[in-house]
Amino acid sequence: MKGMLSFEPETENRMKHRHLLLLSLLSGLLLAASWPEKGFTPLIFVALVPLFFVQQQLADQNKRGVFWYAWLAFLIWNVLTTWWIWYSTDVGAILAFVLNAMFSAFVFYIFHLSKKKLFGNKKGWGILVFYWVSWEFFHMNWELTWSWLNLGNVFSSQYKWIQWYEYTGALGGTVWVIVINIFVFHAVRFLLKRDFGRKFRLVVTGIVVFTVLPVAYSYYMYNNYHEAENPVEVVVVQPNSDPYNEQYDLPPLQLLEKNLAMAEEKITDSTRFVVFPESTLYDSRGIWEERLDRSPLVRRLQEFIAAHPQITLVIGASTYRMLATGEKKTHAARKFSNADKYYYAYNSAFQMDSSAEIQIHHKSKLTPGVENMPSWGILKPLENLAIDLGGTTGSLKTEEVPVVFTNLENEKSAAIICYESVYGEFVVETIRRGAELIFVITNDGWWGNTPGHRQHFLFSVLRAIETRRSIARSANTGISAFINQRGDVFRKTAYWVPAVIRQKINLNDKQTYYVKNGDYIARVSAFLSALILIISFVQGYLKKKPPANS
Repeated sequence: MKGMLSFEPETENRMKHRHLLLLSLLSGLLLAASWPEKGFTPLIFVALVPLFFVQQQLADQNKRGVFWYAWLAFLIWNVLTTWWIWYSTDVGAILAFVLNAMFSAFVFYIFHLSKKKLFGNKKGWGILVFYWVSWEFFHMNWELTWSWLNLGNVFSSQYKWIQWYEYTGALGGTVWVIVINIFVFHAVRFLLKRDFGRKFRLVVTGIVVFTVLPVAYSYYMYNNYHEAENPVEVVVVQPNSDPYNEQYDLPPLQLLEKNLAMAEEKITDSTRFVVFPESTLYDSRGIWEERLDRSPLVRRLQEFIAAHPQITLVIGASTYRMLATGEKKTHAARKFSNADKYYYAYNSAFQMDSSAEIQIHHKSKLTPGVENMPSWGILKPLENLAIDLGGTTGSLKTEEVPVVFTNLENEKSAAIICYESVYGEFVVETIRRGAELIFVITNDGWWGNTPGHRQHFLFSVLRAIETRRSIARSANTGISAFINQRGDVFRKTAYWVPAVIRQKINLNDKQTYYVKNGDYIARVSAFLSALILIISFVQGYLKKKPPANS
């Protein structure tokens, strides 16, 4: 009998642990299955529910482990959704999986503590909305940024559901996801208790209202949105140069001639813009911004424009700039090996036309682990681990504000380079500065034919809806296409196929509510999160403080 008495609690604890592990596993699998290329988007509305049950059970029993169960769920989500990072870097992939899951789990754990301290775990689910939105916004604006899996991005393949992003941006989708998960969690709890009373009916009504109304309104917006007719003809080139064995190994002029020959096939007398992908201009000897006129690549482009004086070229380039005398260095400064001088490296976009001016935009949202390593002292040694994917690697210099190009027709455009397309508010800043058209230039060949290039493409759909700007996207390989102001996709190219496409797309100078106000949802959430954290801390301190002697 004594042995049985000691054995039964242990068995019960193991069963509870397995039960919680299964719930965490289920949550991670649902999150992964809902991601765009999987095709099961509606699952996102229940994906967090199993994890909510883990939190509720552990907090009710005053037991530990919420962080680790949450970390497991988010790790599964990260691995199953972004496993393709492994194609370019195994170490970088592991760091991305582990750290991103850890950060998300920490946010969930802080929510768990606040919910317990403020409401005894009986209420307080709404706290998660403020904490999570604040976290996503912060994650978009620090050196370890990796915002690929922000919850609002999940609807990029269901763009007709989210036309209202022009008011909220993608963070509005994050709020939508969490709110409906909270409603579903309560509905399931009532079902398990067989309680079908008034509260259950209110919860079900909430699920229906908060699910159906946003989608219905979005379809109404989609069907009633009409672009103003202000067309320009754009030619987009997808050269399909192998980034591992061709793009950075061929003689620079040979690669450029390949691109120009393809563009020549589609240029007409009406063509206004010709767009080439990221890093099309690369020279191992360096393209120095102080003396662009000396670059054979730049001179060849000027010859091409002279033969087609009506066109404006937008093209990606790897460039360098010497530090001026007395200029303060940043952590991105590089020292010449044979001289006490410094220079900066950039991932750049050029705009060139029949004028002598070359306008330059430097990429400002850098790819972590490739173009940017943390500048903090404790993490500075990681600089040596920067992944070499060809072109310009290591920490690059960025711009304080994005540059908007203006051509001879006074048409303003934004050249968004690769990873910059992930960031809604960054793109918004270019629209505030007058951009009437967006060009996304990228090189998505690093990950092979995996979900990576397809996921990256869909960010451009979100940006089109948020800003109501037409987009021409040029990928070295991956998906090149045209996207209108509603998010409809035209002339979509296939992976690993050389292609050149032409389309008339409309300029637009109107600003959406989101463009005017940016991520205001995040700023409100950050304020409320700070307030909740302070109250939680004070309340926890007061509970621990011994009573004063009378």
